[in-house]
Amino acid sequence: MTVPKTLAFCYLSLLWQRETITLSDLLRFVEEDHIPYINTFQHFPEQMKLYGRDKGIFTIESWPDYEDIYKKAIEVATFLDLPRFPDVTEDCYLHPNILCMKYLMEINLPDEMHNLTCQVVKIAGIGEADFLTFDPIAKMAKTVKYDVLAVAIIIIVLKLLFLLDDNLEWTLSNLAEKHNEENKEDKPWFDFRKWYHVVKKAVDEKKQKWEESRAKYLWKSEKPLYRSSIDKSVVYKRREMVVSLQKQFSTLVDSAPTVENKSPSSFQFNWTEEDTNKTCFHGHSLQGILKKKGQALTTKNSLYWLSTQKFCKSYCKHMTTYEESNYSLSYQFILNLFSFLLRIKTSFLHEEVSLIEKRLFKKKYSKTKIKSSRSKKVRRC
Repeated sequence: MTVPKTLAFCYLSLLWQRETITLSDLLRFVEEDHIPYINTFQHFPEQMKLYGRDKGIFTIESWPDYEDIYKKAIEVATFLDLPRFPDVTEDCYLHPNILCMKYLMEINLPDEMHNLTCQVVKIAGIGEADFLTFDPIAKMAKTVKYDVLAVAIIIIVLKLLFLLDDNLEWTLSNLAEKHNEENKEDKPWFDFRKWYHVVKKAVDEKKQKWEESRAKYLWKSEKPLYRSSIDKSVVYKRREMVVSLQKQFSTLVDSAPTVENKSPSSFQFNWTEEDTNKTCFHGHSLQGILKKKGQALTTKNSLYWLSTQKFCKSYCKHMTTYEESNYSLSYQFILNLFSFLLRIKTSFLHEEVSLIEKRLFKKKYSKTKIKSSRSKKVRRC
């Protein structure tokens, strides 16, 4: 039972209890030192003696990876022969309708987009309990990546609204900017360009702090592990030398390590109307992007391009490798934005978007299957 498998087991327990914590939240709490993972043995009582093989188990020199912990969770649940987990219903935090609302708030998008995400969930058939509930004893045991699924749905809605082809989103932004200047007292229309600049600045600042904290992280523990009692004195002498050197360098650069440890939170960003430094887009309208069609609302944009047209021929039906050069800059920005939010690879998120699109646009995929071999570039449908 390695430390990564223990973390996977913890995630299974949270999933069983249907707690309001996703896998990406759990891994982020590990990074923020809210959950012991690196050098966990430091928290063990003194009477616990760790030697030999224990060093290989508890010496962790890398952060937990989303895909790795996800696969280990399925592996542990299958090994333990666990029964079907409690149903993930519409009143559960892990349901895409609720998680989409959470991530729309997280990334400062209009509240009106939530109705569209709910429609995508319904049409794609990914809101049913049978689809969302983990069943380890099923023939193909797999659990849903709830946070990745919700984020992928939001990306699809953004494509439905703005196309994200490096053209239409900026044209719509020009219309929104002009309307907001002429109608300052009315509810502002959502301006994609303005949102892009505001969010990019906030994310860049957050990413820089995250990279700095990772670079400064001390992997060596204050309570080292040793292979035998004979090595104990040698290890402690080396540790004292390392600590002494660190103090000397800290004095030279005049930088004291920060000891501030904030309480864990599911939100990494906070957007409020009271914050004058950051524009809050939650209350902005999609009126400039939607139009009435009878009793319903539909998007002014009638086009859509599929994120991929190639899936492997094996049973897994996964997409081919994600290559940034094949996609628009706007789509790349959106993928990178949400990938950082969840701490996952962009290709991992792109794959989830493609799989949902395959459920949404079955007819388009069947039509483009023959044409896909003619071009490697992504084209409009």
